[in-house]
Amino acid sequence: MHAFPHSTTSTPTAVAVPPQLALPVIEAEFPRQLHPYWPQLQEKTRLWLLEKRLMPADKVQEYADGLCYTDLMAGYYLGASDEVIQAICDYSAWFFVWDDRHDRDLVHGRPADWRRLRFRLHAALDAPLHHLHHPDTLVAGFADSVARLYSFLPVTWNQRFARHFHAVVEAYDREFRNRRSGYVPRVEEYLALRRLTFAHWIWTDLLEPSAGTELPDAVRKNPAYRRPALLSQEFAAWYNDLCSLPKEIAGDEVHNLGISLVTHEGMSLEQAVEEIRRRVEECIREFLVAERTALRFADRLDDGTVRGKELGAAVTSCVGNMRNWFSSVYWFHHESGRYMVDSWDDRSTPPYVNNEAAGEK
Repeated sequence: MHAFPHSTTSTPTAVAVPPQLALPVIEAEFPRQLHPYWPQLQEKTRLWLLEKRLMPADKVQEYADGLCYTDLMAGYYLGASDEVIQAICDYSAWFFVWDDRHDRDLVHGRPADWRRLRFRLHAALDAPLHHLHHPDTLVAGFADSVARLYSFLPVTWNQRFARHFHAVVEAYDREFRNRRSGYVPRVEEYLALRRLTFAHWIWTDLLEPSAGTELPDAVRKNPAYRRPALLSQEFAAWYNDLCSLPKEIAGDEVHNLGISLVTHEGMSLEQAVEEIRRRVEECIREFLVAERTALRFADRLDDGTVRGKELGAAVTSCVGNMRNWFSSVYWFHHESGRYMVDSWDDRSTPPYVNNEAAGEK
């Protein structure tokens, strides 16, 4: 198990955070936790990747555990049932594999493959049970994970999740087209696109099955709930940009807050890094304020009725997990082999990806 910087043991962390990426406030005020089912999650998601043939067996063997995909989710959705957290972990692993396929299709000039995959994902999202045996393993794996996620809450939650993920697929298509043409979005355009490609509302939606309750719109859309939810996701996306900037510059990416700041705001690379860091730190400060407001909101929801008690407890759980996202994202970026560009033979080609075209031709 990876060392915990704030565990109850005296074991020191084995992770050295580079000074330019260190956030003392996260290390001090956001204690890290892991779902107790984590060891089984790691093993079962590894087996799921093999069973669904989402990564070649040799790459699963060599890289899956070190990529820490299960650690990221196990540090976020505390309180979820074992079945729910397993479905989320498998879906998350799928998401990373999909992100890599998107990148490889672009790097290797396969726009027709990408277009075909895009349409198939839309179809599988609306009818996952009809796509469980699709010849493209990425589509079949997606259908399997989505069908499981759809089993936990009412159809209204499923429809919302589908609506949000349809938007994510289309945002990935915009990224594909931007990268093919070398178009670097301006800062505000980029930030709006990033909320979709990082799947802000997907990860927020998944707080609800973890809490065992679908939140009504009046609760979910209330600024007291929505504000900390957005801030937790913005932190994650911008911190990811900070950590992945060397990887994305090496890979000729055009989608990174730092790249937009350099291209359109006239900043040097050093100034852009400082600006991303400033935004990240501001996000943390604003979350700490919004968190208190959200917890007061949860208290008000608990009005003495059975339903009020259930909603109050669910919102308290969701807000607690929004907090967990900060530490989980932070340590993931320093433990996962996904960001260790300097250790790769080719800084533009991750060693854990399959460069071959995939799917039915």
